[in-house]
Order: sequence, then structure tokens, then C-alpha cells
Amino acid sequence: MAINSKLPETGTTIFTVMSALANEHNAINLSQGFPNYTSSSKLNELVSNAMTNGYNQYAPMTGNLDLRLAITHKYDLLYNSTYHPENEITITAGATQAIYTIISAFIHPNDEVILFKPAYDCYEPAVKINGGIPIPLELNTPDYKVDWDQVATFITSKTKMIIINSPHNPTGTVWSKEDMLKLQELTQNTDIIVLSDEVYEHMVFDDLNHFSACFFPDLKKRSFITASFGKTLHNTGWKIGYCCAPKDLMTEFRKVHQFNVFSVNHPMQKGIADYMSDPNTYLELSAFFKQKRDLFLNLISESRFKFKPSQGTYFQVLDYSNITDEKDTEYAVRLTKENKIASIPLSVFYDNSKTDKTLRFCFAKTDETLIKAAEILCKI
Repeated sequence: MAINSKLPETGTTIFTVMSALANEHNAINLSQGFPNYTSSSKLNELVSNAMTNGYNQYAPMTGNLDLRLAITHKYDLLYNSTYHPENEITITAGATQAIYTIISAFIHPNDEVILFKPAYDCYEPAVKINGGIPIPLELNTPDYKVDWDQVATFITSKTKMIIINSPHNPTGTVWSKEDMLKLQELTQNTDIIVLSDEVYEHMVFDDLNHFSACFFPDLKKRSFITASFGKTLHNTGWKIGYCCAPKDLMTEFRKVHQFNVFSVNHPMQKGIADYMSDPNTYLELSAFFKQKRDLFLNLISESRFKFKPSQGTYFQVLDYSNITDEKDTEYAVRLTKENKIASIPLSVFYDNSKTDKTLRFCFAKTDETLIKAAEILCKI
């Protein structure tokens, strides 16, 4: 049978490839972004209680109401910005499903979508599957900053969406207030939708601030915010996230959401809602991950790798140009096979077009794992 693929050039994601390679060669896996420590016993108990107390059938399509109320409270507390739990918040099967559904709900054939490279790998395929045209703009290295004058020249009558991500995966940079104000200015008086991927919002370091799209009134009117409980609660395998948006945008989102997922794991939603009654469950995350970043960087400070400390996320980019001239995809494989430590080559976030000698390492690991990884890196 002849198959006309919608994604003819797409293969298995680099995260699956590198994790499989790490398992094959018994390497320390700092590639894929997941913790290797256990989640909160209190959270696990609350989920178990929810199962015992009957939260085992379909959740409402929009999500468990207690959880949506907890999210409303979080936005009031952190950003002094309100999303109505009834019609402006939807619980999703992870942030990736939210992102895919947003794009599916609004992008028509030949619509243009601006995204910034290096970019997380789920954005571009979702645009292409829906007939849209990705318009990639490269962040300026080595600081991975946005050239807003360039962005202005790329906005046309065909531009229907701009996808942003701060704190940024894979580079660990954080957008400034000035960046967000520039974005608000460029999209003002347009029909452009902003998809703001904020899954690492609670992981910002060194007295920097996360400037959510909801901080800025005109930007909020046109923006979806996506978030991930997998990231904030150390349970990536639960695949529970959510998105927030004004009612008119959320109405269109739910038209698609109800047919591609309908609802997600009910007892976990209820358990998370009860867990979030204590705001410290997310307020303490920046300090927690800063400690891990600092431990990792202090341990490799005498290595041959060069770095600028990550500003946010739980990823650290390392420059290996003092070690080898190999392409990052080749060196990442050799590092896994020969040195027993797995990472992600940054070029894959650019469609392999870049030649920067950089690898991304995940520091959401136990201190013991980070110490062992650092010992390896310092011997190279």
C-alpha cells in the first residue's frame, strides 16, 4: 500500500534514541529530561486516597474542578492574574498534548507559525501535520537572545501564531520583561495567537524572574499558556498538564480537545489538587533545582567543558570545543559508548543544521548521580 506520509522526514525522537543508547551501554543518562529520584510520598498517598474515595471514572472533559481551582489560586498568587476555572483552564495529557491541540485548533493550511530555534521538537511537526508553515528564527548565540528587529520583518499577513518558550529548553535561558514587552508590541492589533510554553516556570535561578505571558494585559488576551505537572512534581510519566487562555480561545481549544483526548487520569488530578493546597509544593522548586545546578557546575568547574550557568529549567548546556572538533551528534554517541554518559546534541533542536560544539545535560538527578557524572566529565 502506498503511504503518503505527513511527516516523511521525521524519525524517532533524539530523546528515545539517546536513552536507548544509554541503556544499551550502561551509561549515566543525563540526556532525557526526567528525574531519577522518587516523587513525594505525600502526593502518592493523596492519589491513592483519591482512588479509594471513588475518583476512578472519567474526569470532566475540562478537568477536575478542584484542580482547576488550585491552578486559579496559583496564578492569583504568583502573577496577580486570574483565569476562570470554569471556562479558561483545561487539564491535558501533558503539556505536549496541550501544544498539539492548540496548533490543531487554530492553524489552517498555509498559515505561518513563527518559532525560535533551537526549539523543542514537538512544535514543528504539529504545525506541519496541520498544513501550516513553520517559520524558524534562530536565537543569537552565544547568549540565545531574540533579535526583535528580525522578528518584525518575519511577521506577515500569513502569520497566525508565534510559539515562545521561557525558561527555554534546551538552552536554559530566561526571557526578560523587555522581551515580553517587545512581543506584546509586535502582536498588538493583530490576530496572531501566542503559544507560551511555560513548563519550567518554577525553575528560575539567580534572582531572575519568570515573566509569564499573563503578566501583560494585551499579550494575555491572545495567549495560551501551557504547563506541566510532570515537570513541577517530578512525575513525568503521569503525563498531566494544563493550559490557560481567555474564554474565546479556550472555547476553540476544547472543541478539539474533547475528540483527541476528552479527559485525563482522574485520581491523579484529584491527588494533585489536594497536594497543591500547600503552595510550597511549587514555590520551593527554584531553590531545589538551583542546588542541583550549582552542585553539578562546581563539580565540573575544573573540567575542559565550558559553560554559562543555566538561568532556568533543569538543563545545562556544555561547550566541548576544547576537547574535539567532532559534530555534536557524533560526539554525543561516542561520549555515551566510550565514557558512559549520555547527553543531547544541541543541533537536533536546529534540524541538525548547526555546528556549535554544544551538548545538553539534565541535572534533575540525585546528587549521587551528578557526582558520578561529574567525575566522568572531569576525566575527559
